[in-house]
Amino acid sequence: MQGGIRSERMSWLEPTNLLLLSCAAIYALLGEWIDSGILLVFVVAITLLDVIQEQRSQRALAELARLSAPHAHVRREGVDLELPVDQVRVGDLLRLEEGDRVAADAALSEAVGLWLDESLLTGESLPVARARPGEPVLAGSLVAGGRGWATVTAVAEATELGRLGSSLATVQPPLTRLQRQTRRLTSRLTVLALGLCAALAVLQGTASGDWPHALLAALALALAVLPNEIPVVLALFLALGALRLARIGVLARWPAAVESLGSATVLAVDKTGTLTENRMGVQQLLTWPQLEHWQAGEPLEEPFHHLVEMAVLASRGDPVDAMELAIQRLALDHLGDTEHLHPDWPLEREYPLQSNLLVFSRLWRDGDGRPRLAAKGAPEAIADLCHIDAAQTGALLAAAEGLAARGLRVLAVARGLDGAPLHPGPAAQVNGEAAGVHDYLFEPVGFLALADPLRADVPAAIATARGAGVRVVMITGDSPVTARSIGDQAGLPPGPVLCGQELAALPPGALADSIREVSVFARVLPQQKLQLVRALQAAGEVVAMTGDGVNDGPALKAADIGVAMGRRGTAVARESADLVLLEDTFRDLVRALELGRRVDANLHLALGYTLAIHLPIATLGLLPLLVPGQPLILLPVHIALLHLVIDPACTVVFEALPGRPDLMRQPPRPPEAPLFGPRTWRRSLLQGSVVTLAVLVLAFWPEAEAASRRSLVFSLLLLAGGGLVWLNGDGRSPVTAAVAGLGLGLWLLLLAVPGIRRVLELAPLGPAQLLTVLLTAAIAVLLLGLLERAGVGSGGVGRGGSERIP
Repeated sequence: MQGGIRSERMSWLEPTNLLLLSCAAIYALLGEWIDSGILLVFVVAITLLDVIQEQRSQRALAELARLSAPHAHVRREGVDLELPVDQVRVGDLLRLEEGDRVAADAALSEAVGLWLDESLLTGESLPVARARPGEPVLAGSLVAGGRGWATVTAVAEATELGRLGSSLATVQPPLTRLQRQTRRLTSRLTVLALGLCAALAVLQGTASGDWPHALLAALALALAVLPNEIPVVLALFLALGALRLARIGVLARWPAAVESLGSATVLAVDKTGTLTENRMGVQQLLTWPQLEHWQAGEPLEEPFHHLVEMAVLASRGDPVDAMELAIQRLALDHLGDTEHLHPDWPLEREYPLQSNLLVFSRLWRDGDGRPRLAAKGAPEAIADLCHIDAAQTGALLAAAEGLAARGLRVLAVARGLDGAPLHPGPAAQVNGEAAGVHDYLFEPVGFLALADPLRADVPAAIATARGAGVRVVMITGDSPVTARSIGDQAGLPPGPVLCGQELAALPPGALADSIREVSVFARVLPQQKLQLVRALQAAGEVVAMTGDGVNDGPALKAADIGVAMGRRGTAVARESADLVLLEDTFRDLVRALELGRRVDANLHLALGYTLAIHLPIATLGLLPLLVPGQPLILLPVHIALLHLVIDPACTVVFEALPGRPDLMRQPPRPPEAPLFGPRTWRRSLLQGSVVTLAVLVLAFWPEAEAASRRSLVFSLLLLAGGGLVWLNGDGRSPVTAAVAGLGLGLWLLLLAVPGIRRVLELAPLGPAQLLTVLLTAAIAVLLLGLLERAGVGSGGVGRGGSERIP
């Protein structure tokens, strides 16, 4: 409610309203109370219209805020729930996973390698460890690593964060490029209008000595020159565009993202869960060195039990990773009642993935207290971990590539030798254990080949994006062979595969050059995505980057359009992104791209219409300045009435226009494109010039008095304004027809009610004059339609096109 009051107060201060209020005050000083009252009524009407538009924007943004509200995973009375943060209660058991933003103050119950980033509260940049039960976990902290459970002790304003008065929801949306350009344009037009007003007031006041009427003429000129609708139209289009995105499953964190979509030239997407269904399953097993083969659907015989056992020991007990979930399902299905699963073994230590060793390892104590090591990772990394010779490494990698060539994701598995001995020679140790997993002795035991089916709609979506001039590049941790196979299935163009190691080795300049021909990136670590974004941007691309993990945050912030995953994305990824894909699907991203282009095209139509309809109005306002002695044709009340036609035309008709069929067969709009590009200027000037010519013919109609000329001109503007709406809008839409008919309806109302004509200082029109207005309006609209069909002034592109440079 307070926001609505603020909006209404701000609407009273709009330049158009201030000018109308000034005119009303002058009329009151002259004793013309009826004219003054009419202007006040128009001010109220325009203000109400602005408030309604503002409320539409606010409702759209409020709905987005509701949809994008953070959620928390809790266990309440033994039931696991996912709830909005404001529904978390004291006593709930709060799940803490890497990448989560802690939803409430809590006391730690259990933890495994838990590290919290409390910089939001303390300013301390380094994460702190939390391990002991009862240790405090504060709302607003970020889970930087590990996982755990904590009992909620305080929520909402009762938390430490609440007492500090902080909020994660107070991120202010940045001004968009179009908003900055709009402000510059309106500022320049305001200066121009003030200068012209001053000149007209001085000239007319000096010549006639009638300074009040000279001021009225000057204010009427200012009303005619200022296209006050542009900022309102822009804000409403972006807000409603963001709401339309939400309806197709894409949340925009702020409206600027809607504008940016039209400029994207590269979609850099994760393979897993975005291009694929994120239904990872183990399809094949291959033992080493025996090379015995198992296929999904076959009984799991004894030779494969040890391989699966080691894979389980090298995975987390409560996994969230799709591959580890697949390994767990395989083990439970085939080894659930055997001695190969060890839920009672205590975990001693975990060795995470490293950029120079893509292996995840875990050190356990078995039932007899002996150390047991298991590791899984990239085949080349397992070969390095096991220190096998070149011949064995070649054979191992050849076996892995045989599986990868079928489009399968291959993990190699290794076991530490009995007793977890260390390599001979000096090795760094911590509490009697090796400081690094590489210091232990390992041997490979086989391979797991996993498949994640490609989403059925991905090839068509990629073809759509490529047809729109947008490159699609796939980023994955898979091997180059697997990545290339998946890329071929998805419809990515053929070409080389660039690996993470090559990304790290290439200097920025060479990387920017080589990246132009690459559509598949393999063995990429999350932290390398930032390097990839910068390289693509250095190559001149406008990058939309997807991400879901903690380490994706910098890349999402650096990308022109950061896109986070809604289902599997972490809080860090969502907070860093501009868009959130609720269903994590690539198809929705391409649909968002199409919708962004539709908003951009319709916005340019609305802006072009605004320029076109203001050109004859501004020309009439300039006549007293250009032609000395020429009386004022359009009074402030007429211009205010025309505003009531222009505003709904822009905000109702053009915003709701469907996209053109060929919208996704045009190249992206350059990000540096001006607010009004050459095509918009040509189209607007052509339409405005034709209407201006018709208006001037009637403004100087021979043998007609000033009041009759005013009636002719005002009638033509009402009819021609509706004609421009129909020409630029969708002629088959009932909304377009209704708004286009608004001008006709007002004109008919003027003809039917003599009292309104008298109040507006309009003379009655005879049959010949009525026919003249109708013919002039029809000829102008028909001529514009023919020119539009011929492609004159529109660059050969019809309704719905936007500023795009091939």
